[in-house]
Amino acid sequence: MIFKVSKPRLLRLLHLFLLLVGVSAGVVATFVLTTFSFPIQIFFFSQHLPPPSNHSLLTSNWTSNPNQINQTSSMDSILMHDMPDDVLLTVASKVVNNNSNPKIAFMFLTPGPLPLSPFWESFFHGHHGYYSIYVHPHPSFNYSFPPSSPFHARRIPTQAVQWGTISMIDAERRLLANALLDPSNRRFVLLSDSCIPVFNFTTVYGYLMGTNRSFVGSFDDPRKSGRGRYNNQMSPAISIDQWRKGSQWFEVHRDLAVKIVADRKYYDLFRQLCLPPCYSDEHYLPTLLNVLFPAMNSNRSVTWVDWSRGGPHPKKFGWIDVNGELLNWIRVGSECEYNGEKTNLCFLFARKFWPSAIRPLMKIGPSILGFTP
Repeated sequence: MIFKVSKPRLLRLLHLFLLLVGVSAGVVATFVLTTFSFPIQIFFFSQHLPPPSNHSLLTSNWTSNPNQINQTSSMDSILMHDMPDDVLLTVASKVVNNNSNPKIAFMFLTPGPLPLSPFWESFFHGHHGYYSIYVHPHPSFNYSFPPSSPFHARRIPTQAVQWGTISMIDAERRLLANALLDPSNRRFVLLSDSCIPVFNFTTVYGYLMGTNRSFVGSFDDPRKSGRGRYNNQMSPAISIDQWRKGSQWFEVHRDLAVKIVADRKYYDLFRQLCLPPCYSDEHYLPTLLNVLFPAMNSNRSVTWVDWSRGGPHPKKFGWIDVNGELLNWIRVGSECEYNGEKTNLCFLFARKFWPSAIRPLMKIGPSILGFTP
């Protein structure tokens, strides 16, 4: 049997179909925007990056006088300097910021290799001129990245680092100082060999360049592992009420990076008085910022880590743990404040990922994170 449909009825059915399609599209769009809550600034920077530029800078021919500078060296050769730390910190604190075409300095503190470097290389691909890389391995580590890698020739002069000692702060300040030698570096991120990005480069760039706040974890911990590590001899420079704790893995604006490398007073206090079970890497920056520059800090880290199991060390993720659900949970599973507004985009990086995680990361990560092909 064949049913005939009149022309007016056919038009009504067509209109109803188009209405249903429009409503469905609206529901989907609302769900996406509500779920991800991306700040407006992210869309702007994700679509348009300013044109990159190259800058010649200072020199690798340093003397004990930080004002005696040869201005012919390139930014790559600057890493070949032989400055001792005290001269390096002084020189770095005096470099004048270049306001055009700002870059992010990615600073890797690692005992040796960077097993997750292929994932980072995918992250950096297509964005040359918007970032700088600095690697601080153990002095005895001997490995060179191929010229095609963004990690090629990005190693800085290093010294041995021992966990739980002031040498950890020395390494952090050494990385900051070397990165400050480039006047185009505007934001500075400290990362470990177990860190990964959880958004693409343009989103990270937009997020960091879209705010004047820094991201250093800093909170008052009343427990033995917090206030219990305070040394009364630090008073009156630092009181127990000013004592803070936080994650070692920070992100700071250039203005704050300069203040960190220029500090002598509080660094000396920690070097003398913060001894195990006091760990400088968990207290120096959180306390320094709380005492001197609280308005410059967001009091949170942009590097995610899983402490849900308790204990002295966070959970580590291997090949069996990495999947789309984990990455998306890290990306939008939290709530925080950004430029005075609530958002689900709180973390740009994550740790701790085992070397074995590289295979699943390379398989599913680029599509989820939207890396440039």
